[in-house]
Amino acid sequence: MRSAGALIAFRQDVKGGYTVGNEKLVKVMNGASVHLRGLWKKQGKESGALRIAVVGGGCSGLQYQMDLVEGPRDRDIMVTSNGVDVVIDPKSALFVSGSELDYSDDLQQGGFKVSNPNAVVTCSCGESFAA
Repeated sequence: MRSAGALIAFRQDVKGGYTVGNEKLVKVMNGASVHLRGLWKKQGKESGALRIAVVGGGCSGLQYQMDLVEGPRDRDIMVTSNGVDVVIDPKSALFVSGSELDYSDDLQQGGFKVSNPNAVVTCSCGESFAA
């Protein structure tokens, strides 16, 4: 896990109560980008943001929580990657720093997948982790 000092190293700019970050925090791969744009289109929206949070739970202790939102809140970090805005609260950012988000249509293991270099333990289903 990276320290708070490492987090500040890639914060770029503060706007309207949120911080603009870069892909060193989270990188959205093409599959996830295409799928997210399709979800917004189904909802009749041209755009939005994906909120990624790390919460307690799962068999390894931590799990990802993802929601479609209008945009960032105060103190959030917003990263634009592959044409998609991702918002993350500062505490969750410590756990996901350096991660990649992708999407797979696989019938058994499909869905959004986070490749997280901070995860020292993951469960067999891939839904939770420990850092």
